[in-house]
Amino acid sequence: MYFSLLEISLYFAALTILVILISSRMDSKSYLVQMNGNGVHGKIPVNAKSLNGTGVNGKGVHGHAIHHVSVNGTLYPAKVKSRRQRWEVKPSEMANNTLNPIRAIVDGMKLTPNPDKPMIALSIASAGRLGWYLFAGDPTVFGNLPTDGSVLQAMKDAIDSQKYNGYAPSVGYLKSRQAVANFCSCPEAPLEAEDVILTSGCSQAIDLAISVLCNPGDNILVPCPGFSLYKTLAVSMGIKVKLYNLLPEKSWEVDLQHMESLIDERTSCIIVTNPSNPCGSVFTKEHLQKILKVASRHCVPILADEIYSDMVFPGCSCPSMASLSSDVPILSCGGLAKRWLVPGWRMGWILIHDRNNVFGSEIRQGLVKLSQRILGACSIVQGALESILNNTPQSFYNKTISFLKSNSEICFNELSTIPGLNPIMPSGAMYLMVGIDLEHFPDFKNDVDFTERLVTEQSVFCLPASAFEYPNFFRIVVTVPEEMMLEACSRIREFCQRHYRPCSRDSNDLDQ
Repeated sequence: MYFSLLEISLYFAALTILVILISSRMDSKSYLVQMNGNGVHGKIPVNAKSLNGTGVNGKGVHGHAIHHVSVNGTLYPAKVKSRRQRWEVKPSEMANNTLNPIRAIVDGMKLTPNPDKPMIALSIASAGRLGWYLFAGDPTVFGNLPTDGSVLQAMKDAIDSQKYNGYAPSVGYLKSRQAVANFCSCPEAPLEAEDVILTSGCSQAIDLAISVLCNPGDNILVPCPGFSLYKTLAVSMGIKVKLYNLLPEKSWEVDLQHMESLIDERTSCIIVTNPSNPCGSVFTKEHLQKILKVASRHCVPILADEIYSDMVFPGCSCPSMASLSSDVPILSCGGLAKRWLVPGWRMGWILIHDRNNVFGSEIRQGLVKLSQRILGACSIVQGALESILNNTPQSFYNKTISFLKSNSEICFNELSTIPGLNPIMPSGAMYLMVGIDLEHFPDFKNDVDFTERLVTEQSVFCLPASAFEYPNFFRIVVTVPEEMMLEACSRIREFCQRHYRPCSRDSNDLDQ
């Protein structure tokens, strides 16, 4: 059969009109996704019906086309994607849940120094316009505690070698990890390179350790007073923080009974800081063994923050927790920042101590995966690491420790003679905590009010311990030059003498 050209033209014209008529009854935005058990076979624009009356599943839909999904021949309504009508970009829940407790306290203080007296910051974490409210102590701020020349030379050599300008493996160079393992290993807690993860500072080590051990809804045990970063990291991840008490009357030992009472089935780790920030305390071997017994009884791993382990005053010892553990698995966090006085170089590490293979391969692989979220510790510092660890003279460490102990003794002795203050002598680290007998200082409501007025009147800033969730104390950083420490103590004495009031009982005693 043959058709003329006119007939063929009329046929296609009629077909076009028919398609237009049908299309006019459709929502041009409707699509049908045809699916079967094996997946999606393409997205095809279709003549989806505008359903009126009973519609689908007996629900009337008037005047609105509906998106459908066909699964094995059956039509199901699909959610229509709407276009945003305006810009609305909000921070994530993680961002909203991230809080620096120190900054939360200090930002609310009215810190206006006395213009007649130069400012002395005994609270330092970083210098700047009243910016001493970050997390960790910085021993380099005043310039009186430089690192050793051998440390600087190691960095220069690493730079000059041109070997460390590229990316390192996320967990660190094997040679650098082995250097850390050799340096930190002991017969009671041996280490190999595979047990070391290099990190961007000790803070990232703590971040990775919490992240690998904990899930949202879990809880961790944290010392009180303690380093604020633990809570900041945990809460941002949806992890609950339980604070176990340290006892000032026992040189800040752990209240073991209180610690144990907090453990439940969702406790994923116990954080132990030794030596302590903010207390400057150093736990004895016997006390550490008691902590380990608590962890062992409840099968809870320990995150040991041991960044200050080499900052211990003569006469004290600070064994690593891992060297005392027979069964409790431990993630120990450390780094170069404090002992080598280079916090800005951002070189930290995690040491995996797991002699009974409790962590197994899963925790190790978890740490490797988490380390891949960023590109790891500085390559140049890694290149210098072996030399730094092996060639820094002991005399450098001895000099640093001698200075910190001397300054701590000056501060303790001076403040011990001031009525209303109760300093607690540290045994290590860079800090000293001072109790305030507020009953003798009726002009002040709390430690925040006390330290705020100390700035206003004497231009001396001490960090209120409410920032560590431990009210009625304040923390002093003992890394300031000696003459500055003496001047600060003199001003604190003048301030306290001005505001001190004897209690009524004291007045009666005086009358008698």
